[in-house]
Amino acid sequence: MLLATFKLCAGSSYRHVRNMKGLRHQAVLAIGQELTRRAQGEPAPGVWINQVRRRSSLLGSRLEEPLYSDQELAYIQQGEEAMQKALGILSDQEGWKKESQQANGDKVLSKVVPDVGKVFRLEVVVDQPMDRLYEELVDRMEAMGEWNPNVKELKVLQKIGRDTVITHELAAEAAGNLVGPRDFVSVRCAKRRGSTCVMAGMATHFGDMPEQKGIIRAEQRPTCMVLHPLAGNAAKTKLTWLLSIDLKGWLPKTIINQVLSQTQMDFANHLRKRLESNPASEAHC
Repeated sequence: MLLATFKLCAGSSYRHVRNMKGLRHQAVLAIGQELTRRAQGEPAPGVWINQVRRRSSLLGSRLEEPLYSDQELAYIQQGEEAMQKALGILSDQEGWKKESQQANGDKVLSKVVPDVGKVFRLEVVVDQPMDRLYEELVDRMEAMGEWNPNVKELKVLQKIGRDTVITHELAAEAAGNLVGPRDFVSVRCAKRRGSTCVMAGMATHFGDMPEQKGIIRAEQRPTCMVLHPLAGNAAKTKLTWLLSIDLKGWLPKTIINQVLSQTQMDFANHLRKRLESNPASEAHC
């Protein structure tokens, strides 16, 4: 696969390929990431993580897509990097500590990751099939402000290809207004590999969405949400959400930890209510 792709990039056998702007860039990028991963000897992740980290599938999808501008390619690469980093954190099962747990089994774990900081991990089981969650969280993401009080507004600023979008999210005040309004500009990508769906993202710069007066521009570090059918019961979905955010401003760590942990628990509760009150429509996952 690598040898064939190098031939493609070099254009040694396909003269017309040499004039296709961006194609060689994308192929070399995918190969370089694969070689780096192998050289670093990354530990083998779980099966469901492996499914979405297959570089051959990534390269194949890139060659099928239309050509992009340099800026669009940069956004695509940033989304891929966010997914790889976030899945790498989730694949390491060591060091997680329980922050809170509900009677229904919902729980939030946390750990401190070098060069990243404290990250939070929500684990819940939702009594809905995976396609229904994907539809609500990806296809209808701009409606999140209708059912999640922690989100005032979420807009898609730009869509790039099949998998990548740039979004602006305005978050509500939290902790009794101790945490003022924040907004986030992020690149997000969504992938489905086999029976697993992954949505990942991180902060990015988008020239048409500058910082707004009276609102602190916070930053989302590499984060992701993983969906896959519950073992033995495809009518239910296991949802794992890795959250890592720099809220900016002068906030005590105790307040930050409380806000982020509670935000995840609230999200699970609001998501269930949304799914129960809105019958499933045709899924697009």
